[in-house]
Amino acid sequence: MSEGKGKKVRIRVRTISCTYVGDFLVPPMRHRVSDAINEEARLFISLTDVVINEKDQADYVAVNKNLIESIVQI
Repeated sequence: MSEGKGKKVRIRVRTISCTYVGDFLVPPMRHRVSDAINEEARLFISLTDVVINEKDQADYVAVNKNLIESIVQI
């Protein structure tokens, strides 16, 4: 991956009803997952190559930040 596009990291996102494990792109102007997640303009976080509740798979999921209980980088 080129430096201009950011860094892809694997994260686990827990909501009240689901657990998502997917790849999250940290933009190049941010250094940590928390920096990118806490951007006020960002209402959703985008995950790719996602496993939902350890059984279902999806190429892409957008998770509403207001529903998130926890995020862990794995």
